[in-house]
Amino acid sequence: MIIIFQLFCLFSVVSSAAFFPSLETCVRQGATKDLEVGQLVLAIGNPFGLDHTLTTGVISGLGRSMKATTGRTIRNLIQTDAAINPGNSGGALLDSRGRLIGMNTAIYSPSGTSAGIGFAIPCDTIKAVVERLITFGQTVRPVLGITYMEGQQARMFGLPRGVLVLNVPPGSPAAEAGLQGTTRSREGIELGDIIVGVGSSEPIGDEADLFDALEKYKPGDTVKVSVLRDRPGGLRSGRFIFDLEELNIKLVGSTYKVVNWQDAGAGPQVRGGR
Repeated sequence: MIIIFQLFCLFSVVSSAAFFPSLETCVRQGATKDLEVGQLVLAIGNPFGLDHTLTTGVISGLGRSMKATTGRTIRNLIQTDAAINPGNSGGALLDSRGRLIGMNTAIYSPSGTSAGIGFAIPCDTIKAVVERLITFGQTVRPVLGITYMEGQQARMFGLPRGVLVLNVPPGSPAAEAGLQGTTRSREGIELGDIIVGVGSSEPIGDEADLFDALEKYKPGDTVKVSVLRDRPGGLRSGRFIFDLEELNIKLVGSTYKVVNWQDAGAGPQVRGGR
């Protein structure tokens, strides 16, 4: 939520001209495709409460990825050696012509202060998110409306690559399409479906791949979801026997939350979802 608020504040002056033509644009927008490693950048922010601070550096890399505290992988980040410290998050990253090219958002550092490895969300990504904020008042992401097992846990159980479905809310579009969650019984655990494909995307190996595949759609779209379905009794027999199924599922708008294996089948205790 903090990042969303920062995105709106940073980009409101940039987007205002598109919605209110009579207003003069305060900041010109750059384009991610024009960025090059080595070009000069300027970072603006309030490091340690020191407002209106300007630091300079260069673009050290493009297309970087890192995992957010939510578990979601943030992709296509701009890496810079411009000093970014606590308080810089949400500040503008400008090119040498004063055009907005990104939003300072994170650092890699053993000490918590700048170590010359900072990251910014590209301008093109910010624009897409802010347009959703202006239109809907919130970020509405397309989701399946399920809960799932975190990929590392799934690998520990020896499950194949993909996203194991833990819970599918009754009456949801996913449930109506036939998607099955993981259940417990006196005889043991019955595995839910394992999502291995969405539409025409690359194979789904983990939840990060699932996030990326769903971002190509919007809530209300119906997408083809490929799943591996364990045959009855397969897990209890000590081996996995899967059939490939294809389901057409209508996406809903929501947020997501990773839950632990222990929450599977726990009813109301299972929260959020993808």
